[in-house]
Amino acid sequence: QVQLVESGGGLVQAGGSLRLSCADSGRTFSRYAMGWFRQAPGKEREFVAAISWSGSSTYHADSVKGRFTISRDNAKNTLYLQMNSLKPEDTAVYYCAATILSGWAKGDYEYDYWGQGTQVTVSS
Repeated sequence: QVQLVESGGGLVQAGGSLRLSCADSGRTFSRYAMGWFRQAPGKEREFVAAISWSGSSTYHADSVKGRFTISRDNAKNTLYLQMNSLKPEDTAVYYCAATILSGWAKGDYEYDYWGQGTQVTVSS
């Protein structure tokens, strides 16, 4: 069973940085490809980034490419999202998710387990 808990959100000024973490309390973290999604008020959930189970393959949405980096540490059962050069439009609740698929996935329907979300607010 996968149980995901996000942390690291908060309030930051535009141009600043945050690192989100997503910890899995289960013992099967390394079997799952992982992803980050976000949802702003009044908007649909949006794909941010994904990583394969081994970490060898990653994909970032165009809106965050060059600013955000997804990574994972399977020894620590933890997924990360390093967010640099933050913009007010990055303000959202950020969710991590796990999929049984071996490679990365962009569709939220492809994910089997979700965390509760962490709020990121970027002030201008």
